[in-house]
Amino acid sequence: MYIFALILITGVQSRFVSKHEEWIPPPFHSDLEDVYFEKNFESVKPVYLKRIPRQVQGVTNTNPDGSSNWIIKTPIAGNDKNVLSGVGGIYGVKNGDFNAALAGLSLDNLHGHSASITGKHIKNFGNQLTAAGKLNLLHNDRHDLSAHAFGTRTFPNNPMIPNFNTVGGGVDYTFNNKIGASLGMSHTDLLKRTDYSAMGNLNIFRNPTSSLDFNAGATKSISPFLPKSNWQPNFGISYIKYF
Repeated sequence: MYIFALILITGVQSRFVSKHEEWIPPPFHSDLEDVYFEKNFESVKPVYLKRIPRQVQGVTNTNPDGSSNWIIKTPIAGNDKNVLSGVGGIYGVKNGDFNAALAGLSLDNLHGHSASITGKHIKNFGNQLTAAGKLNLLHNDRHDLSAHAFGTRTFPNNPMIPNFNTVGGGVDYTFNNKIGASLGMSHTDLLKRTDYSAMGNLNIFRNPTSSLDFNAGATKSISPFLPKSNWQPNFGISYIKYF
């Protein structure tokens, strides 16, 4: 069996304008954006299947510049409670080319916990190594509350640019599998930059094999290198289909 998820997300992304602009290519300015996208291929909630689906999962979304991102997740080993999967993906696909490639491992637990480690190569820039984890704090028939965190080490190709870290995390809440909200934050000390994200989610339709959702929210970046730090809107429609 396999699972294919199609995510269409349209919105406004804030751009990082500073002396560092030339060596941080879009759309990789915000690690929060990657975390939000990659969360879309997490396991189906236990409320439906009562087990972890040992299936191939695929997810794609579009960027404002017309490019797209693709990720595939393939189970390697596991049991009824835990599944270890291989993860691969490409980012910024457009006109037969792409901006970055990702590969790694992900461990998912029946109770909603997960951990992953991934490496990403960004063309004409360098490499990134990211460790991420999610802890499910509460789950019952009406409420689902999780916390997630990540740390990214970036290794630029340019020897004049030092290696640097980005750390972040957030919380995700869903009520009655219908209405949800997410708060997130990340910080890159080298750039003196902090990114904030506040998102809401409304499920329009869901059954054991598909889901249609409307997402809306805003992001904000604060840095002495930014001329201003206004909240920028971010919204879209997502559709996921399981086979």
